[in-house]
Amino acid sequence: SPSWSKLIKTVSSANFRRCLSLIFPEETDSSYVEMVPLKPMRLNAFTLCMRVATELSGEREIILFAYRTQDYDELNVWRELDGRLSFYLSGDGVFFKVPQLGALETHLCFIWDSSSGTAALYMDGKKSLRKIYRKNHTVRAGGKVLLGQDPDRYLGDFDAKQSFVGEIRDVNMWDSVLPPSMIEDMYLGRRAPRGNIFDWETAELKINGQVEVVTHEL
Repeated sequence: SPSWSKLIKTVSSANFRRCLSLIFPEETDSSYVEMVPLKPMRLNAFTLCMRVATELSGEREIILFAYRTQDYDELNVWRELDGRLSFYLSGDGVFFKVPQLGALETHLCFIWDSSSGTAALYMDGKKSLRKIYRKNHTVRAGGKVLLGQDPDRYLGDFDAKQSFVGEIRDVNMWDSVLPPSMIEDMYLGRRAPRGNIFDWETAELKINGQVEVVTHEL
C-alpha cells in the first residue's frame, strides 16, 4: 500500500479538498489502519463521524472504530449481530436500532457528553433518540486507534469474523458535541470545522496488510 507521505505529495493545491477512501477488500485477521490523533484522547465528550459502506450481512459483528489502551477498550463502535449500531466506553455499550448499513454509503456521527451522560447518533443527517450512558465517565488517553480490526489486547488478538470489510472515509473526531447544523453540513458535503482529535484531510494513517487507498479530489 502507498505510504501516507507519498499520498500527501499527490495533492498539493490548497484549492482542493483531499478525499481519501480506505477499502478493506476481504475478511482478515491482520489488515488494519492505525490513525494517529492530533492530541491525547482524554475525553469527557466527543463527536465521531465517518462515511461507511459494507455488503456484509446476516448475523455478523462489524467493528467500525476501535480505541484501546493497554488494558481497556476505551471507545469501540460496532454494528451488532442484529444490525443495531452501538458504542462501548470501557464496559457495557449503548445501542441504537437504526436502518441497516449496506452498499450505499452512509454518513454516521456518534455523540456523547460525560456531564449529562447524553448519547445519540446521526445517520445521514437524521438524529436518533437520546440515551443516558456512562455519566461522569472519562475516556483515557494513551492508546491506539484502529480501523478494520478489534484488538482484544494492545494491537493484537484480531478476529477475522469481526473485521471490517467495505469502504470507509471521512473519519473525523472532536472533543466536544457538535450542534446538529454542523453535522448536517458534513452530511451534505459542505465545509465544516476541522476535527481537533482526527482531521481526515491531514490525518497520519499507518496502513497494515490488505488495505487499498484510493484518492480523488472534490
